[in-house]
Amino acid sequence: MIPSNEYATRRQRIISVMEEDSIMVLFSGVEKVSSADEFYPFEVNRNFYYLTGIDQPDSSLILVNTDGEIREFLFVSPFDPVKEKWYGKRLTLQEATKISGISNAQINTTVMDKVAAILDPGLAQFGAVSHVYLDLEPEIKIADEMTTKDYRDTISKLFPSVEILDAYPLITTLRLRKSSREVEEFRSAIRTTKLGIYSVFNAMADGKREYEMADLFLHTINDDNGYQGLAFPTIMAAGKNGTCLHYRTLQAGMRDGDLLLMDLGARCGYYCADVTRTVPVNGKFTKEQKEVYNIVLGANKLVAKMLKPGVTIEELQQATIMYLADECLAKGFIKKKEDIMNYYYHGVSHLIGLDTHDAYFAPCSREYKKLKLMPGMIISDEPGLYMADRGIGIRIEDDLLVTEDGCEVLTAEIIKEVDDIEAYLATKNK
Repeated sequence: MIPSNEYATRRQRIISVMEEDSIMVLFSGVEKVSSADEFYPFEVNRNFYYLTGIDQPDSSLILVNTDGEIREFLFVSPFDPVKEKWYGKRLTLQEATKISGISNAQINTTVMDKVAAILDPGLAQFGAVSHVYLDLEPEIKIADEMTTKDYRDTISKLFPSVEILDAYPLITTLRLRKSSREVEEFRSAIRTTKLGIYSVFNAMADGKREYEMADLFLHTINDDNGYQGLAFPTIMAAGKNGTCLHYRTLQAGMRDGDLLLMDLGARCGYYCADVTRTVPVNGKFTKEQKEVYNIVLGANKLVAKMLKPGVTIEELQQATIMYLADECLAKGFIKKKEDIMNYYYHGVSHLIGLDTHDAYFAPCSREYKKLKLMPGMIISDEPGLYMADRGIGIRIEDDLLVTEDGCEVLTAEIIKEVDDIEAYLATKNK
């Protein structure tokens, strides 16, 4: 669990990179309607959560950096005994203060008035403000009929002299390097993920359905992590289905001779494990499956060996392509190196954090590929080969922590060697 003083340190860091005479206004988000009067499970805006630790809708944060002074304001829902009878407990002001470390906690109905009082030149509650930071990531709703971009337009009309800046790149840049506390959250998420994976190892069999294994994984991790749920929708793909990168149907039955590709993860405090293992349903790889598997495993190990501070994900990708092409050519799976793109068509790595595909600089940006990796960053290591013509889809994915002189494979205890997999699967039938 992240302590309140770490959230305070994060806010100090973000304030230190804000423009002078500026404020930042962030929102946790609101519940979204799925259909009729039903709502999707609430997912807190990760940038808001990163700075506060508050995980409930209709909450806001204001950071003020003006006249050389720093102020923080947190806004949460008021106590409503009727709503609590229907929807459960919300944080009190005192509880919100304890979690976030922000002593000035107020009721959320006052947040818009507070922003107006800060920006209004006639009031100038904390001196002149020339910049307002908002998280302008698409789809962040702050009320039923308002997004952060709508709010930006409102502020611009009311206070035309104020420049609106995007908080997203500032916060996601700070999120890149994980503290020791954050790494411990990752370790917990990975430990839980391992339990879930081994439960699938023990249960998979000819005739079992993909969704049965996905349900078993979910049940196992929720039992272990207190119902914190999945890092992302589970991919459980048998046979040829493993050649579809984001296979989500999960209706097929497993057959003797199939490989089962499972791409899955638990989360802890919203920190996401992201692991892929590919194993034979009947416990034994065929000769061809083993050849393809060991090529992918070699690429997986190459990435971990290459990773150190200063290396880029783009460099890891190019090395992976070259390795897979050389090995597939040598084994006769392709006729020329360029053909590797028919069997390998995704990136080998991405950032991991509070989001499974942790953002950097801008939503859906590919800038992270050119970023020189630094100690404290966590990335995936996930080469694969997808040979639909042979009914073989294999991906092996680990989570790597960049260290001062290399990396630590955080998922090292989840078996991936052919001999280890076959030996383990042989024991379940005894």
